[in-house]
Order: sequence, then structure tokens, then C-alpha cells
Amino acid sequence: MKLAIDVREACTPKRTGKGQWTYGFVSELLTRNCEVLLLTDTDIPDEWKKHSPVIRCLSSGLRWHWQVALLLKKRTEIDLYITPTSYIVPFLLGSSCPFIPVVHDLIAFQGEPHDRKAKLIERLTLKRTLRHARHVCTVSESTKHDMLDSYKCLQPADISVLYAGPMESSPPQNAPDHKTILCAATLSPRKNQLRLIQAYKSLSSDLRSQYRLQLIGGRGWHDQEIVDLAKATEGVEWHDYVPSDQYNALLSTAHILALPSLYEGFGMQILDALQRGIPVLTSNRGSLKEVTEECAVLVDPESVESISEGLERILTSKALQQDLRTSGPQQAEQFSWKRTTDLFLAS
Repeated sequence: MKLAIDVREACTPKRTGKGQWTYGFVSELLTRNCEVLLLTDTDIPDEWKKHSPVIRCLSSGLRWHWQVALLLKKRTEIDLYITPTSYIVPFLLGSSCPFIPVVHDLIAFQGEPHDRKAKLIERLTLKRTLRHARHVCTVSESTKHDMLDSYKCLQPADISVLYAGPMESSPPQNAPDHKTILCAATLSPRKNQLRLIQAYKSLSSDLRSQYRLQLIGGRGWHDQEIVDLAKATEGVEWHDYVPSDQYNALLSTAHILALPSLYEGFGMQILDALQRGIPVLTSNRGSLKEVTEECAVLVDPESVESISEGLERILTSKALQQDLRTSGPQQAEQFSWKRTTDLFLAS
């Protein structure tokens, strides 16, 4: 089988969630017995270069998508196009080339604030993409349920859930510094850093003097209030985007990880923390509850009081911390890029 896949998001110097998913999936896919054509607009990671041919279309914006769509229509030997981050090329292809979209979430269709351009593009392109797709993949059961609720033309058998894997295959176990509450996410209302800071601010002075809240993540959208409150709140630090080596270093010593997000397609930071035995506080919604099951403290993300109570509970109970440090890695073992790729190839 000859596959083609859009790998642009995996080739950027600042990978976010979809880029990390694409990188992990493609890295495993390249070890399998299939020919893979990598489509990009820049150079690919060095570790991929010995595996697959690459087509670099150096146009930008919509022209890149037009070029790829024309290429796929001409290259009749390509059996399947995989689109893990964008629906524009499949929108342009229609039925002229078999393709499978990977749907991470339906954030663009939710009421929460979101990047305006991304929201407009997804709303314009997803319906036609689904109508012509050979099959549809999602990264969680939660997103699959959202798809079935939103698109009555889809049946459960039309959608396969692929999940995700951790950033590192065998990272060292966490050695907590007993002072850092880590939150790793792009700054935006959906990631809920504002309520997390407010919850931290409401903790007792003793807890705030012992623990700092460390935010890492680049600027997103509607985030100025988050930045301002972080700067104004004693004990809170914001470090912008950090590369993967610094991210892994922070995970290696974090005392807990907190991500009370309003909505996630999967929540890869949560999996990274579980794998290392870091106690996790997260939202009781959708995929986050699905990924953690009983191995995290779950809170109502719309309630500052609930987040604050969750933080206090996890920070003051050594028994709970030890239980989460033991159960987290066991839960994380369910997820791997091998499993994700096996599920894709079986779809």
C-alpha cells in the first residue's frame, strides 16, 4: 500500500497537540511495511529521512493545498491520503482520491472562544470532507461521540478511534521537587488557565508559600487576561512555549500536573504525566476523563472552587499522591504509538 500524508505540523519547530500527534504516528508508521510519501512545506525531522520519499511544496497558504490536491489527482499510484491536521485538501479532492481524515476534536463547532480563522475553515470544509471520506478516524471515544451527535450521516462503523501515544517511549520516572504545579498548554480560554490561576490564588497562604504554579505554553487567542493575571499573582510563573527537551525536564521534577481544560480531543500532556507517575488534576469532561479513568483528581472546570478544592486535596494528601503515582503509569500503558498505528492499519 502506498500512503501519502500531510506532515507539516510535525515539521514545525514549535509543535502543539496536532503536530505532536502527527509526529508520533508518522514515526511509528515509517517502521511498517508500507510506502509512505511525506507531504510538507519545509524540511522533515532528520530521523525520518532514511525512511520515505518527500515532496516539498513550498507555496504558502491556500496555494499549498491546491498544489497537493493536484498532485494527488495525478499520482494514481497513491492508494490513500491521510490528513491529520487539515480538511482543506480533502475538501478540494472530493471523490477524486481516497482519503482518511483524522478528527482530533470539534472545538471549532463549540461555544468556547477559538481561533477565528481555524474555526471558519473547519466549519466550511469538514462536512464535505466527511461526505467523501473513505473512512474517518478520531483520537478518542469522546470525539467519536461528538461526531456521531453532530453528523447524522455517520454510523459508528464509519469511525475508528486511534487514541495517541506518549512523547517519550521510556522516560525516567518523575522525581518530584515538592514545589511545582505544572500546567502545559497553549494560553487560551479553552485550556482554562485563568480559572486555574484563580484557584491557586484561593489556596491557603501555607500552600502557596510551598508550591508555585508554573505555566508553559505559547500565546494563543483571547489570552491577555491570562497573561495579566499570571504576572500579577505571586507564586505564578509563565514561561511561554518551551522545546521538547525543556518540557521533558520540567515533567521530570514537577510535583503535580494540572490541566482543568474545558474541552480536549485527547489531552497528550495528561498521558505524558501519567506515564511518568506524576499526580494529575484535570477536568471531569470528555476525553480527559477517558484518558485518566480513576487515575487522577477530576474537577468541574467551570468552577474555581472545585479546582481549588482539587488542588488542596492532591497537595495535602501524601496517600493520594502515592496512589496516583502508582496507578498513573499502569493506566498510561494502555496507550502507545504502536497501538495507534495498528488501529489505523486495521481501519
